[in-house]
Amino acid sequence: MENRTFDPDGVGVANGAYFGMPFDPETAEVVLISAPWDVTVSYGAGAAYAPDAIIEASTQLDFYDPLAPGLWRRGIATADVDYTLQEESQRLQADAARVIDHLEGGGSPDDDYVARKLRRVNEGCAAMNANIEQQAARWLDAGKTVGLVGGDHSTPFGLIRALGARHERFGILHIDAHCDLREAYEGFEFSHASIMYNVLRDVPQVVRIAQVGVRDFSEGEAALAAASERIALFDDFALAEARFRGETWDALCRKIVATLPGEVYVSFDIDGLTCENCPHTGTPVSGGLTFNEAVWLLVVLARSGRRIIGFDLVEVAPVAEERIDAIAGARMLWKLCGQTLASSKNRNIVLEEK
Repeated sequence: MENRTFDPDGVGVANGAYFGMPFDPETAEVVLISAPWDVTVSYGAGAAYAPDAIIEASTQLDFYDPLAPGLWRRGIATADVDYTLQEESQRLQADAARVIDHLEGGGSPDDDYVARKLRRVNEGCAAMNANIEQQAARWLDAGKTVGLVGGDHSTPFGLIRALGARHERFGILHIDAHCDLREAYEGFEFSHASIMYNVLRDVPQVVRIAQVGVRDFSEGEAALAAASERIALFDDFALAEARFRGETWDALCRKIVATLPGEVYVSFDIDGLTCENCPHTGTPVSGGLTFNEAVWLLVVLARSGRRIIGFDLVEVAPVAEERIDAIAGARMLWKLCGQTLASSKNRNIVLEEK
């Protein structure tokens, strides 16, 4: 710890870092990068402001975690936030909104008016991906575990791509209300609704995606999930039905985790949780996991012998008048950090690959 005067039981320190921690990225085990970006949101905006809101809310959090006691002392650091991403996001949102309005009004994506705007948005999103990949690569090459705080769900693609360049094979535990398997949704190649499609297309090192809690998806997405050996779908109602018939949540978590290989990336869309945890998220959906159900799934993953090699938390949409979104986001980020650190002891454990 760099600051010997830091008191973990004292008042939260508003130092611009997640949880007010005094660690430097160069010496911490986990480095958090931020992606203040939500260009392609198709319903509710605001996720671009999540990093700052989560940083603010996180200083009200107490550090004792009975599921990962004291592990934060190994270091959770905050990389400098690149606010040029937020500025570019704001600039491109106007173009994206005009594209969406044009399409929802029955217009064609091939119309010259909208084609130019689509091109600008797609080029901007590709540049954002390159920015995040470059940030992630810096810390991965320094031996750090990298977590990303979005932003919408398009933002982790650069991090996942960076991990793909450094790992032969890994899985993704994808907690979400949506499958995110749409190809270029609304014409946006890097849409928040397309990230898992893009991962399947561009990151062959991802050998399995376990999708948990999804409850709002298209027929095309359902068909792709059913046809792909790289996807294990645990939709929300199927999980509920199993519980109605007497299966415990612990047993279901073990089934989910059993589909994943030895190294796992966690992609956590806050709308995977029940709506009271994220009332202002971009596309809220009734149903979902409770906060503790999601945490227990992370615990089962970490205790299984698998290693969490990275993670993201996305789609938190803070509102000034109601702080629950940022509060829930900050606490889920804390659990993600804790279970990632807990799983790092599994570095040398070799599991039967799935």
